[in-house]
Amino acid sequence: MKPGWLFLVLLVAFSAEAEINLVKVKGYDVEYEIKGSGKRIVFLEAGGSAGLSDWNPVFETLAQKTKVIRYSRIGNGGSEKIKKNYTSEEYAEEASLLLDALEIDQPVVYVAHSYGAYIARRFASTYPEKVSALMLIEPASEHDVDIMRKIDLELAEKEIAQVKLDDLANGMSNNYLDFWSKRPLPNYPQIPDIPVTVIVSTKKFADPPLLFFTDQARDMWGQLHSNWVNTFPQGKAVLTNKSYHYPQNDEPEMVVAEVAELLSRIKH
Repeated sequence: MKPGWLFLVLLVAFSAEAEINLVKVKGYDVEYEIKGSGKRIVFLEAGGSAGLSDWNPVFETLAQKTKVIRYSRIGNGGSEKIKKNYTSEEYAEEASLLLDALEIDQPVVYVAHSYGAYIARRFASTYPEKVSALMLIEPASEHDVDIMRKIDLELAEKEIAQVKLDDLANGMSNNYLDFWSKRPLPNYPQIPDIPVTVIVSTKKFADPPLLFFTDQARDMWGQLHSNWVNTFPQGKAVLTNKSYHYPQNDEPEMVVAEVAELLSRIKH
């Protein structure tokens, strides 16, 4: 490679990396990126122990349509590393503090994936003035284990116990106890009457590794979330059989289109 080309490649790489910034929240460094412009602000919440890179497939496209913020929770991604038994209440508080630190003074469109839905639901209930719409993508649910138990109680208890051990061993330590406590999460009307969209996968598995991934459970999973979101006056369920747990990776165009549709439903 010629020196000129090498310099250009390094410059582009540096420019891309330079868009990631750090801000202090509770004394810890939190990485974030803001891009785009527009009347609305979309706020992206990653799942599990993931960081802001989980939104790579849709971030740039969303930023062409509106202003977008993505970040990594404390302990995840490029944010400061700590190990702590976090609760969704604490994560929601830190999301609120992050928006304050970034001087965001308008309600955001909160888009959350997987475990991030725990945080988004807490946030929408605790800080209703800070959220104008809500999108949950393949949201973790406190009722997921109920699906398994309804199919085969004895086998479900064995599989659930093993998955708990696997989660603890595979990096979910920060939110492990919060997730497995299965405490009731806020629902409507604890969450205000705002536009809400849920995207959930019902795609079938050729060789289901757990009861949770059997055909029967997939249908029950879709029904669970459809029932939940339809309690909202402005709720919408989007069921897909084209992707599994990461629609933003497998169907980024669909996710972007649904975010745009959600934005169009905000009245104020």
